[in-house]
Parts: sequence; structure tokens; C-alpha cells
Amino acid sequence: MFARTYGATTLGVNGVLIGVEVDVSAGFPAFDVVGLLDTAVKESKERVRTAIKNSGIRIQQQKVTINLAPADIRKDSPGLDLPIAVGLLAAYGEIAPEKVDGSLFAAELSLEGELRGIRGVLPMAIHARAQGLKKFYVAPENLNEALLVDGIEVYGIRTLYELVEHLTERRVLLPAAADPGVWNGTEPLAEDDFADVQGQFQAKRALEIAAAGSHNVLMIGVPGAGKTMLARRLSTILPDMTREEALEVTKIYSIAGLLPREGGLVTRRPFRSPHHTTSAAAIIGGGSIPRPGEVTLSHNGVLFLDELPEFPKAVLEVLRQPLEDGVVTVSRVNATLTFPSQMLLVCAMNPCPCGYRGDKDKPCSCTPNEIKRYTRKISGPLLDRIDLHIMVPRVEYKELSAVGKGETSATIRQRVAAARERQLDRLRGYGLYCNAQMGHALLTKTCVLTEGAKGLLESVFKKMNLSARSYDRIIKVSRTIADLDASEDIKDRHVAEAVKLRNDIGMDAG
Repeated sequence: MFARTYGATTLGVNGVLIGVEVDVSAGFPAFDVVGLLDTAVKESKERVRTAIKNSGIRIQQQKVTINLAPADIRKDSPGLDLPIAVGLLAAYGEIAPEKVDGSLFAAELSLEGELRGIRGVLPMAIHARAQGLKKFYVAPENLNEALLVDGIEVYGIRTLYELVEHLTERRVLLPAAADPGVWNGTEPLAEDDFADVQGQFQAKRALEIAAAGSHNVLMIGVPGAGKTMLARRLSTILPDMTREEALEVTKIYSIAGLLPREGGLVTRRPFRSPHHTTSAAAIIGGGSIPRPGEVTLSHNGVLFLDELPEFPKAVLEVLRQPLEDGVVTVSRVNATLTFPSQMLLVCAMNPCPCGYRGDKDKPCSCTPNEIKRYTRKISGPLLDRIDLHIMVPRVEYKELSAVGKGETSATIRQRVAAARERQLDRLRGYGLYCNAQMGHALLTKTCVLTEGAKGLLESVFKKMNLSARSYDRIIKVSRTIADLDASEDIKDRHVAEAVKLRNDIGMDAG
């Protein structure tokens, strides 16, 4: 007898529907699964047979052939255990084939027949709805995640026996209802706040500009100046994610297996801070079937690289494509996939190997050659893609001991959100949402400079010998400063501040 059910796997950040075709026939007892399988799926036949037996279901030993289609996509999800088990029972006549029509099954099976949660349920649910499937059966751990998708009935099933009872109508199970808290988010409020940062007014201003226009930042300062403290608070002044952005981030974290056990929507912007020993594959994404890397895990959020020159040069150079294009393409023998990477890059470094070059209180012990080797680890093309280069000096005692606190993150975020709204109104027709995304052609249409601003920019271009990319980025930052200033035109003071924020470290890449 023949039966067909549907499971799913993921490819990149999207779900892929897998047809599970089961044929049971007379002959020498065998259990074969074909269809370009990874190890986890090859082992599923042992889990499935044992789970069926321990669920109290007895089936006759016959020749079983299972095909997972399409055959040219590698299947690597243990979530195919459940559709294989259901398809097998349907082929044996334990379940009526029409009862599994229009349904998607996705869960791993334990040897006792319990359903276990898997990665990637959200993109599977989105794809299932797009393919016209009406019902989705998952483990209880994945229930909230699947309920984020409207237009499909979701069932949280604890055991294989419970599912069989439901499909044979010996027990009635109702689809789960979405908890409003799933959409509202269940994550705790951020503990970090800009009010905790004493002094560092210029650095805080630079990060406000970075947040308003999604501009990349490089901070240079002596050890203990507060670079990491500032970077960790940047995500607290970014605008709240839209529902579309939150769904994108949740899909990525679902595939990466980073969602909380009972978690729903990811509502806070990501903040990723990989160690400088992280490999290029972990930063960009990789594996025989490519998985998201740090640049994708920080999509719609912040990627913080502390101690920037300590990263291998090969790792830093792979950042150039995602910074320029907002996506990263990873090619492997089995697949070529494109991952989103619209992140805000924040980097921090010391001015020299000992960390005290330029410090007025502690002399630098590095030789000129040591300093040159240290700074040369960061290439000109990479620096050229970082809009803001700022110095973070040592905090003075009077600033640390001050009783009053600075502006809160909530106050700064209001200004940032207002600037983003101005950008959105201006760029909506072009499919963009922030100034950093503008290309050269769009700058001439949307960025109007006053005569004073044009003159200042011309003199700066000649004096600093800027590249075309640096020229464009100064205009973008100037546009963001004007948006924070609620100004329609870019004035000379906006250009002056943008140039100062790019040239402070004295190592412009232009």
C-alpha cells in the first residue's frame, strides 16, 4: 500500500516542503529510506520503528521503501521523523490516508514515542501556508513559534500515540490558540542604559547618529575608556523593530536553534559580540549545508567586534560584501545560499598594542613599527566602509564622580525614531528605510546641500584626498545629522560634524 505525507526542512533562512512517499509491499522484510539524506535522517528509521513499537502499535514486518522528495535537496532535519512515522502508519492502514492530506508534520521522535522540538519551525510554517497546507503538527516546545503564522491550524502534540488517536478520531484535539503575549514578546527589558555612561559626550553623540542612520562605527581609545560599555548600549537606542523585522530575526534564530525553549517572537534587536578567535565561517556562515553566521544573526541589530586588530585579517576582509550589499552569499558543493545581513557594525580597538598612545597620563611603550603593524591589520577598504571614526578618551574623575546622570536611552531613542521616520518618508518609494542604504544615484535625488555645505565638502575632498565611497558616506552621515536636526537641507554645520566624526582617528582610508 502507498501513502504520502508532508514534512519540511530548511534551506538558508527559508522552509522547504518535503514529500514523504511510503510504499509497503510483500517481500523480504526491509526498511529503506532514500532521497539524499544526512546522517540525522538516515538514523530516523531506527527511531521511527522503535517509537511505533513503544507506542503500542504493532505492524507486520514487510518491505518498506520511503522516498523523501525532491531528491536533489539534502535533508538534514530530525523533524522528518514524525512525517515518516505517520506516512508509515498510513501505508499500513493504521491511519486513513485522507486524514493526513493537507497537513504538515515536523518533530523529532524519542524511542518512547514522545515528540521533541526542532529548529526552523517558523520558516516551515510560513512555507506550509504558502503551499496551501491547512494543519501543522509540532512538538509542544515549538507551539508558540508555529502560532506566529496566521492562516494555518497548529496542534501541539506530546506523543505519537496521542497523534494517532487524534487522526483515527478516537480522541478529539483542538488547534491551539495564539497567546497575545507571543506577539507582544516575552523578553525582559534591557538593563543597560545610556544614563549609566558618565562623560563621553562626543562618543554618545556619534552613537546617536549611528543609530539614526544605521551607520557603521569604529571607536578607538585607551583601555577602560568605556568603548565596550558604549557599544552594548547602542541597541537600546535603536528604534523598535517592526513586525516584519521581528519575523525576519525570529526565522533566523529559529534556524540557528537560538530561540528560548518556549519562546515566540524575538522583539529586541539582536546584539552579537563574537570573540576575536572566531573563524571566517562562523562570522559569515558555513557548513556543508550553509548555516547563518554572526553577520546574519545580527541582522536588524548590532554586530560588535571588540579588539578589532586581534581578529585575523582574513576574517575582517570577508565583512566587506555584507557591509556593502546587506546580504552574504555562501557557496558550497551542496548549495549556494544568500543570507540577509543588514546589521549595524560597531568596532572597538586600542590606538596601539600597549593601548596608551596619545594618553596624557600614561606614556606609550610601543615602537613606531609596532604601531604600524598593529594598525595595518585593518585594511583601507574595510575602513572605507565604516562611516564614523571616533576617539574615546579616558574619562576624567570629575565626570565619574558626578552625581547627576546623563540622558536615558529612552530619551535618545525618541530622537532616533523621529529621524528614522523622516528617512522612511523620504526613502519609502525606493524600498529603503535608512540613509546608510542609499546608493550614489539616490544621493543626488534626496540629499540637497546648501552652497556653504557644497563649498566645505569640496575643500575637504581635496584636502583629505577622499575616495568616491568616502565622499558618499560623508554625505549620508550629513543627511542623518540634518534629520536629527529636523532640517530639510544639508547645511555646512552638518557636513562639518560628519567630517569631524570620520577624521578624528587620523587614519582615514580614503
